[in-house]
Amino acid sequence: MAAESTPHLHSLLFVLNPISGDIDKQNIETTITDFCSQRGRRAEFFHTSGENDLDKLKAHLAANSYDAVFAAGGDGTVNLVGEALLGGKIPLGILPLGSGNGLSKDLGIPQDMNGALDVIWQHKLRALDTLHVSGNFSVHLADLGFNALVVERFCSGDTRGPGAYIRIALQEYLSYEPVTYRIETDREQFEGPAFMLTIANASTFGSNVVINPDSRLDDGEFELCLIEPFPATASLGILYHLYTDAFDTSVYTRRLRCRRASIQVPGQPRVLVQVDGEPLELDTPVEVEINPRSLQVLTPALE
Repeated sequence: MAAESTPHLHSLLFVLNPISGDIDKQNIETTITDFCSQRGRRAEFFHTSGENDLDKLKAHLAANSYDAVFAAGGDGTVNLVGEALLGGKIPLGILPLGSGNGLSKDLGIPQDMNGALDVIWQHKLRALDTLHVSGNFSVHLADLGFNALVVERFCSGDTRGPGAYIRIALQEYLSYEPVTYRIETDREQFEGPAFMLTIANASTFGSNVVINPDSRLDDGEFELCLIEPFPATASLGILYHLYTDAFDTSVYTRRLRCRRASIQVPGQPRVLVQVDGEPLELDTPVEVEINPRSLQVLTPALE
């Protein structure tokens, strides 16, 4: 589906997560306000608190009128704003201020503040697919297994930024044991052990790992990307494949393309799942389905 141009955006809401990433946010509101006012736009702010943010944001949007709502934070903030706007006409914009910013990278949004704000004036509108993961909204990536564990440890820690994530990943890798998954999709079945299972609407983690090459965010499908158990001697080779857009060339990886999937973990009534950077404990089986072109998103005009 081709991206469409949109009318001018005048009234803007910026949803700001004050603790995302490792960026000093003290002057961000001033920067955004000045940037918008100099160009004749009105900027307002909504601060997340970690308590009933979705309900509060929906109530705020119902009581006010905006031309676009920008998620100013990481993938968790993008998830929050995306769910609040799901199925509506108000587009989502992204100011990537988190530790990973995976969706913004997939969409070609500049990673610097001024470049991301320029999307207000020069943009295209894309209708993206979204996912329901056992009733939880996702627009980017979710997974079970190793990365879900690392994300849970990362979110419960006191340190943010890529360095903290890498340190935790190295620590957990030494003792992590793959588990067996039983998967049924609308097209095929799979049963076997995996080091990690990613539910991928997009392609790239915030760490620049490409888990789902050649994916599209608006094709009405998603992929289940598995990294199967591998010997320690193969770990560097797998990392190389993941950082060079060559996921499919490894003998330890496979992808299942589908519109619906049921994921069981035999012997585990509940399982740890990370959804757009947020760790959750979900009942098994984990049920996943696509919601085609359900979210309007602002992307760079030349993206």
